Order: sequence, then structure tokens, then C-alpha cells
Amino acid sequence: MSKAPLLDVSGLTIAFPGGTPVADFGFRVAAGETVAVVGESGSGKSLTALAIMRLLPRTARIATGTVRFQGRDLFALPEPEMRKVRGREIAMIFQEPMTSLNPVLTVGKQIAEVLRLHEGLSAESARKRAIELLDLVRVADPHRRVDDFPHRLSGGMRQRVMIAMAVACTPKLLIADEPTTALDVTIQAQVLDLLESLRRDLGMALMLITHDLGIVGQWADRVVVMYAGRGAEEAEAAALLGDPLHPYTRGLLAASPRLDASLHYTAGTLREIPGSISSAIGEPGCPFVPRCPLAQPSCRTAPPPLMPVRPGRLLACPPVAATLEPIDAAAVGR
Repeated sequence: MSKAPLLDVSGLTIAFPGGTPVADFGFRVAAGETVAVVGESGSGKSLTALAIMRLLPRTARIATGTVRFQGRDLFALPEPEMRKVRGREIAMIFQEPMTSLNPVLTVGKQIAEVLRLHEGLSAESARKRAIELLDLVRVADPHRRVDDFPHRLSGGMRQRVMIAMAVACTPKLLIADEPTTALDVTIQAQVLDLLESLRRDLGMALMLITHDLGIVGQWADRVVVMYAGRGAEEAEAAALLGDPLHPYTRGLLAASPRLDASLHYTAGTLREIPGSISSAIGEPGCPFVPRCPLAQPSCRTAPPPLMPVRPGRLLACPPVAATLEPIDAAAVGR
């Protein structure tokens, strides 16, 4: 990226008493860009998002690393200043809307609370704006729905309410953590289309956390592949999906159903990645070694860093990197 990034996560290591589920992880998001962070459940995607928001559980600590937003180190901000950042400048859509919404407050009051806290609106003005936001996220009959409790809404509607709360103050960055989990395919497409429309209309950047590579090609500009708390590969979406380099990325794509030109799923058996994701305790070397068909003895000595292998492309796999044509390092930007 030639310009300074909107969000710059560098060397992030999150430690718990039992291990380090995120280790030396980093990525960048430019203004107005959609970056997808993909990987299996347990790879550390949601923990990274919580660290950015400084909402980690009490048992977690930031061992190393920085998170800079518009040049400011978020880890160095006093908590009162960080509260002003949350919701107003960086907003997050959490993974499960039913547990994230307060069951004893109407959805209108929950949206209004964000507006009253960050925008200083009166109760009447906040309610009016809440109705407008429900309409913005395509909730039918918003004047009536504003007084509904969460349990009266479908999963897709609750997700739209969460999106309305997140964009209420027009943040510069929206973090969407598995925004289509537990939704049927039709509603998934509607929610993703809504997020893309809001990103364009409001000029936001979007960090999209997902394990579904099927949505990456259509919705993301760049993809960061995460495995066992570390970065495995990073590239523009089209390049990564068209020519995956890391063995883990190849495994993810082989395990994902594909559509042919007539929009029917292609024939053939999906191939699973053997084994399971590494434990949080970790072993020396590349965490993918136990599952990797290309593993060499040198892979067991130290975890490989993400290195530039092509313009705009990073890879953490020395065996694959050795097979690629040499590059002019000075000409390769992140």
C-alpha cells in the first residue's frame, strides 16, 4: 500500500495462561477497503478482532505487538479515550446476534443508546434516527419493528439490527465477525450485499472475518489467511483464489464447494485437510507441519514469517517460496 493504512496490526501476540492462540500476527486495512481474514474455527480470527477493540477477556493479555488506527496506538489510549473510538470510529458486528442483543430492551432502544452515548442525541431524536437506521438496513416496517424485542425477530432481522447499531455513528472501520453464521443461504447473500452497499455509501473500510471462502471472491478486495494464530498467506482475492500458494490455502479451497458456470455445484468429493488445528500451546516450527504434505525438517525449527514473494503477495512457506521465480525485493511492496 502506498498510503498510510487506516488500520495497521503488527506483531500481535495474545497470551492466555494455557498458551498463545495468536502469535506475531499482522495485517493492514486501507480506507474504503474490504479485507477478509479467513481460517478454520480456532485460528484466532475473533480474538484478533477483540484485541483491536480492546475487549479481550480478563484472562488474556497482549504480550507483544501494536494496533494503530489512523496512526494512533490503540493499546496506548486511556480507557475513556478508547470508549470514544469504539462505536464511533471502529464498530463491530459480533458473531451471534441473539446473545449480543439485550433481550429485555427493544431493538429501537438499543440502537438509540449508541446514538445518545456517542452523538449526544435526545431520546426523541435518537428514536427517530433508529427508525431511519432500521430502514437503511432494509428492515421492513421500521416504525413498528423499532418497538420489537429481539426474540420477536428472525435471525436475519436480528443481524440487520446489529448492523444498524454498528453503522449508527458512521464508523471509518467496521469489523464483521462471521456475519452470516447460522443464516440460510438466501439471507447470507442479502446480509453480505447490505454490508457491501453500506461500505460504499458510507465510505467505510470493512474487516470481514469468515471461514467460508465461498464469499471471499465476490466481497473482498484482499484476503489474509490465518492458521493457528499466525498469518499463512496474504494476497488480492482474485490472485489468491486463482493461484493459492500455501498448502493450507490450497486445502481450504479443496474443501470448499465450487460453482460451475451454470451456478450448479461441481461434481466430485470435497477433500478434507487431515488432522486438526494445532493447540494453543504450540510447538517449535511451522504450526501447519503436522498436516502439511510439503513439510521438511527445516519447517520444524522455527515458525516462518510472512515474506513477500510477488508484488502485493505475502507467504509463510519456505518450501513453496523456493519453487517460485526470484523477485526484486526492493520492487515488492506489502
